[in-house]
Amino acid sequence: MNLRKYVSLFISLIVLTSLFSMSTASVSAFQPNWLDVSISKYNPSPAQIGEYVDVWIKVDNVGSGKVEDVSIEIVPEYPLSLDTPKNAVKKFGIVNPDSSVEHKYRLYVDENAKPSTSEITIRYRGEGESWIEQEFDIAIGTDTYEGIGIVQLENIHAEPEVMMPGDTGTISFTLKNTASQRTVKIGDEIFENNVRIQRATLHGCDRIDVESESYQGGGLLGPGDSMDISYNINVDENAEVGTCYLDLSMRGSTHNYNNNWRIPVKIESSSVKVIPSEQLRIENGEGTLEFDVANVRPNPLSSVNVELQAEGVEFSPSPYFIGTMSPDELFTIEVDTSVISDNLTGTRELMITANYRNGMNEHENVVAVKELKLVTNDEQSSNIAAIGGVLVIVAGAVAFMIYRRRKNKNQ
Repeated sequence: MNLRKYVSLFISLIVLTSLFSMSTASVSAFQPNWLDVSISKYNPSPAQIGEYVDVWIKVDNVGSGKVEDVSIEIVPEYPLSLDTPKNAVKKFGIVNPDSSVEHKYRLYVDENAKPSTSEITIRYRGEGESWIEQEFDIAIGTDTYEGIGIVQLENIHAEPEVMMPGDTGTISFTLKNTASQRTVKIGDEIFENNVRIQRATLHGCDRIDVESESYQGGGLLGPGDSMDISYNINVDENAEVGTCYLDLSMRGSTHNYNNNWRIPVKIESSSVKVIPSEQLRIENGEGTLEFDVANVRPNPLSSVNVELQAEGVEFSPSPYFIGTMSPDELFTIEVDTSVISDNLTGTRELMITANYRNGMNEHENVVAVKELKLVTNDEQSSNIAAIGGVLVIVAGAVAFMIYRRRKNKNQ
């Protein structure tokens, strides 16, 4: 009797344990999902064709208990692709109640993509759970803003106006919304004549490098509004003369209104010419030399000065400062000279150097090497005496010939 009692009690315990396990499993199976997934932001917005876009995925625990082994996986669709496929899954671990975690994915937009809206799928789960999928939209090359203003390029200016090999300078220009009215009606729809400038990039050429980063803004230009943008450039020291074209690409609020322009930059190696306007001659150790200085460049030069150098000779002023010279301007300078060596005769090598600024670029060029003659009065007297002696001899010879002819005639 007692044995039967114990057996019944044992069986009852087994049944109760089984029921409790089933109840626990049922509660676990139907536990609500406490994870909420969203895109907190993506940049740039809209995503630009042929470039990368950063997408931040946020996971919130909105439940009352912690969730362990939280993971997310991104599944992008064309034209979006992950920079590295192995980075598709991100494991966060434990996410406590009322807290969140975030992860940044880097996606590439195919260069052949069209303006559109692309979907990405985010899969997420907690410990022991199946993957849950949720889809999100990413704008490609477009914006919710619908403006149809037209941007025009104006006031292109280079400083300096004409570059020299090795120069650094600045290219600036104005982007203007040429619309004249605030809105325009097309069919049954009304559009605003505004333009949003997302990005403006200046690309170099084989002779010129662009040092500045792309302009990135999102600035809104209303009808008649404009904005000024500048880029620093660097010309190669061995650049050939001529015109080099830089490519300016602008991305607006939609790819339908993107623009591309060619920006001409002139390169010219000509500089300053210094031409003697009188004989390069110093008499008796002192004198004055005169030169014509010409700016043969197509643009102004500043801080122009000329320096003369010759062994044993002092020049004043040295250098001779002229200042700013306009294109094709001619300036005459006079430089006093003084021979400081013992030898006041002979020739000296005269080196003529021109210094100037093209924009903010300083240049120094040896523009000519000439022969400078040094003479004295004694040397001049000797030369005159020698010439006089020669004339006397010639005159005597002529007189003797005339005398001989007359004598022969009389005989």
